[in-house]
Amino acid sequence: MSHQERRNTMATMTELSPTARKIPSLCSIRYGIALIAHFCSLTLMAQNTIINITMVVMVNSTDHQSQLNRSAEGLSADLFDDPDKAPKNPPARAPVYNWSPQIQGIIFSSIQYGMLLTQFPGGYLAGRLGTKRVVGVALFVSSLLTLCIPVAANLGLGLLIATRIVQGLSQGVGYGGQLAVWQRWAPPHERSSLCSIALSGGIGCVCCLLWCVVVYDDPGSHPWISTSEKEYIISSLDQQVSSEKQSLPIKAMLSSLPLWSICLCSFSHQWLINTFLMYTPTYISFVFKVNIRDNGLLSSLPFLVSWVIGILTGKVADFLLVKNFRLVTVRKVVTILGTLPPSVLLAALPYLNSSYVTTITFLTISCGLCPLPQAGVYINALDIAPRYSDVLLGASRGFAPIAAVLVPTVSGFLLNQDPEFGWKNIFFLLFAINILGLIFYLIFGKADVQDWAKERKLTRL
Repeated sequence: MSHQERRNTMATMTELSPTARKIPSLCSIRYGIALIAHFCSLTLMAQNTIINITMVVMVNSTDHQSQLNRSAEGLSADLFDDPDKAPKNPPARAPVYNWSPQIQGIIFSSIQYGMLLTQFPGGYLAGRLGTKRVVGVALFVSSLLTLCIPVAANLGLGLLIATRIVQGLSQGVGYGGQLAVWQRWAPPHERSSLCSIALSGGIGCVCCLLWCVVVYDDPGSHPWISTSEKEYIISSLDQQVSSEKQSLPIKAMLSSLPLWSICLCSFSHQWLINTFLMYTPTYISFVFKVNIRDNGLLSSLPFLVSWVIGILTGKVADFLLVKNFRLVTVRKVVTILGTLPPSVLLAALPYLNSSYVTTITFLTISCGLCPLPQAGVYINALDIAPRYSDVLLGASRGFAPIAAVLVPTVSGFLLNQDPEFGWKNIFFLLFAINILGLIFYLIFGKADVQDWAKERKLTRL
């Protein structure tokens, strides 16, 4: 541990009173908020990606290009039923649309156009107006628009895309604003755990109600928090978060290599995440020709493993910090483990088309490791600039919609040219982008508070 990091850690720990150090975590208000934030993230993610699975049966099966999305009897006429009982020609149960892979890519990415515009402002608004009301309204609007998607699809492609763009506007505010709550609620040695729980994933309206009832902008305004927990959180943040508002050092931020390394590594990792989210059902359908029920099950298996590992990641990272591992080392190690192995495994997928078990295993392992950077690069802004973390977390996550816009656009173009060879290009491009982003982060990433983010009046006597 460097001298600067050791001094910052000791300064923070000396602020804690003996009583504050013994505050439990399991039944605390802060972990309750993390759990509510987790369900909110899960809801937003489900609303964002549900069309990626339904697309498998929405497209016109008479178009030769829509082999990518066709539900067929293939691999196991039905994985769980007697093949003799499987219907030879299942009746159509949903409208069928004549959408090419490029059109599908536009539909997938349309929600990200809205998120691209509002994720950065979402963090800023939450810091100014309060996380509770900003995220609550965003989650409610996104949930209502999700109910409108089937109607919009029936009325026309243009209306469907417009609906998803507006939904993206609300989701961007929700994602960006939600991260701002940890500036005032996450003690330094619990950031990895709390953020990992929050980020790992008709429910949306329920989550909206829970959010408005349970979540408050800071410990001081929460009506149910115990005095000891309030003291623990506030005293642990005294060294890092000032009550005085100062203008953003925009020029210093734009020239900060540690900040750029966070943004670029977040972008490259989001390229990986969005490839999983958007194209796992399509890839499984293309390679193994499974029906929609089996496709949904197989596509969800990697994300189930990812959900479990994502929750455990924060605990492991915080445990390493308590054992005096350097903060920057922990952030980079978990980012490496969540980026490099998944990229390698996905690059190998095109050579495993004939192996059903190996392909699903590779997808499951890759997706399972993807949440590890939640305790690494994604919360690194809390380390380098805790004073401006509400804005910077939204800004770094704001690179995610850029990846989410480019992934389906580029992938749709590649698949439209040559479906079989297109998958190889998709996975090789993913590998290259992730390696470049990871290398940049490993070289320039930091975990100590940057000079431009420090309290400007500390020297006044």
